[in-house]
Amino acid sequence: MDFLEYSSISSEVRGAMCPGKLKMTDTAIVFKNEKTGKVEQINASDIDLINFQKFVGNFGLRVFMKNGLLHRFIGFTGDEQKIADFVKKNYKLDMLEKELSMRGWNWGTVHFKGSVLSFDIENKTSFEIPLNHVSQCNSGKNEVTVEFHRNDDAPVSLMEMRFHIPTSESAETDPVEAFQEQVMKQASVISATGDAIAIFREIHCLTPRGRYDIKVFQSFFQLHGKTYDFKIPTSSVLRLFLLPHKDNRQMFFVISLDPPIKQGQTRYHFLVTLFQMDEETNIELPFTEEELKEKYEDKLTKELSGPVYEVLGKIMKVIINRKLTGPGTFIGHSGTPAIGCSYKAAAGYLYPLERGFIYVHKPPVHIRFEEIASVNFARSGGSTRSFDFEIELKTSTIYTFSSIEKEEYGKLFDFISSKKLHVKNTGKDGKNNYKEDFADSDNEGEPDAYLARVKAEAKERDDDDDGSDSDESTDEDFNPNQQESDVADEFDSNVESTSEDDSDEGGSGSGSDGGAKKAEKKKEKKEKKEKKVRKEKKERKESKPKKSKSGGPKRPATAFMIWLNATRESIKKDNPGISVTEIAKKGGEMWKEMKDKSEWEGKAAKAKEEYAEALAAYKASGGGGSDDEGGKGKAAKRKKEAATPKKSNASPMKGSGFKSKEYISGDDSSSSDDDKKDSKKAKKGSDDEKEKKSTEKKKSKKSDSESEASGSGSEEEEEEEEDAGSD
Repeated sequence: MDFLEYSSISSEVRGAMCPGKLKMTDTAIVFKNEKTGKVEQINASDIDLINFQKFVGNFGLRVFMKNGLLHRFIGFTGDEQKIADFVKKNYKLDMLEKELSMRGWNWGTVHFKGSVLSFDIENKTSFEIPLNHVSQCNSGKNEVTVEFHRNDDAPVSLMEMRFHIPTSESAETDPVEAFQEQVMKQASVISATGDAIAIFREIHCLTPRGRYDIKVFQSFFQLHGKTYDFKIPTSSVLRLFLLPHKDNRQMFFVISLDPPIKQGQTRYHFLVTLFQMDEETNIELPFTEEELKEKYEDKLTKELSGPVYEVLGKIMKVIINRKLTGPGTFIGHSGTPAIGCSYKAAAGYLYPLERGFIYVHKPPVHIRFEEIASVNFARSGGSTRSFDFEIELKTSTIYTFSSIEKEEYGKLFDFISSKKLHVKNTGKDGKNNYKEDFADSDNEGEPDAYLARVKAEAKERDDDDDGSDSDESTDEDFNPNQQESDVADEFDSNVESTSEDDSDEGGSGSGSDGGAKKAEKKKEKKEKKEKKVRKEKKERKESKPKKSKSGGPKRPATAFMIWLNATRESIKKDNPGISVTEIAKKGGEMWKEMKDKSEWEGKAAKAKEEYAEALAAYKASGGGGSDDEGGKGKAAKRKKEAATPKKSNASPMKGSGFKSKEYISGDDSSSSDDDKKDSKKAKKGSDDEKEKKSTEKKKSKKSDSESEASGSGSEEEEEEEEDAGSD
């Protein structure tokens, strides 16, 4: 069979050029719309004439039909003679060029031929208007206003056009009325002429939501509700779907529309109605048997009875002349052709059909197999009890149907394989990686490779933090779990020992042993005091805001953060209205599902190397050097002090009047007067010592407050503070 085929041709649809494929055979011209998949066939026997029309950079075909319709195609390059020979051979028509007027005048002559209004200047066409694009025509005294249907796909829409028509007294008929009458004959004006063929009352409609009466007319059908009323021409119906609900008690009837109906600023590309399977009706059509045979070729009978969805589907199929699509051979785990899932924020049902997928119902989505680039099976939010099914189109649009039961995986994968769709995550051996990684994993507690990687990255960051913050000194002697007696700390400021301790020590052995024990206890108390002072100083330093190192290099980002920053905008685009926290959550899920992360891990490793080089250069140039040396020297000095405590001039036995128990018991010759003098002397020494301590304590507090106000102090000031605290 002889034919010509062109893949990048556009057809005019209500003022918009819709891309598609054109095929010219010996019997017909066939055009398939890429956007809707609608196939339009022009039989060769119905063609009246074919013309060339020149456009910028290419040429088009003007196909005029015997019934008065006009079809225009654009996008042909360099095959004029080939097409002319093909048309001459197969259609027995001569192809001539349609000459257009270039005058640019706004006055001329109007000619009506079929359903086309032609505005001519000097016997050459200036422009043509297919009257089936006209929605209304109104007349005035000397003026006619022509209004057009709006097409949302057109970048610029022609809304109306006005013609001024001069009147003449000699004319028998009014030219304005004659012009309007000619336009209205072929205009696509929806008006309820005659009675409705069938009426269905109170139908439950999911989109647009509400209860509507459906009235079917010859050229359109009407949705009549309490608030809104829609008149939908039969030419705008693309497909009809009849799909069973998963509960086997209800039935979806879906009508695909292009152009969509509008309710305010909302557009509905699908009408979704829901019927109970046990609801039945009986309708008598207003036709005779001869009319049914002549108009509908006995596809309808005068009386129709049965379930409401079945009667409505049959009438719509015949009147609109569209195929009624039902579920295909796919049967899911539940025994129905419906797969329960979620799309965006709403739950619904996905139906694998023989030539595509349809999702019902919020929002309805229809995807043809020829639009699909690949499909992907992915884990659903870290759970192994469900999975996500992703469909990527050739236009790079991705539809994600989530929370599908794990049991549906096997049947869905077999269906995808039978339709020869490309599965994105299939390995070289032809097996699906998802099945091995996720679907067969029943053990929820098994090791998670992604979680292990995140922990490793976190540990690596912590190691970097420890390395960079090694300048700050730490107290090795600090033990937060060690419990100290508050009473002992209170009496540490008063270094006099209790009489009970003295009596115990005095009664246990010789004088030399008692002195050694006293010295050891004194040493322990002093170490506790120094620990407490260091702890308080450390807490004061930690409570101060840390100063950032000016000019230091910034720590490098991880592989995940580099990837997230690169894909943040695409996540926002694919999920309109998503919040910042949800972006991070969504990014984490996408990162977890990503198979090949070598690119981003390589970038992270490179950033880490650059950071190490920058840090080395920064330190070599003197940045942070004094702080490092000061911190290390300070830490070493503190460790040394902790190991060898300083000698204190303060003694636990103040004054010369104190005597041990052995001395008192052995010296019987001493008089009571001497004892009184000694006790007075000891009391005076104790008072002097307390006064000295309080003065030193005030000085210590003053120096601490001055160091906190200034933010930093020298090594010598800090040593004096430590000495004052220990004293």
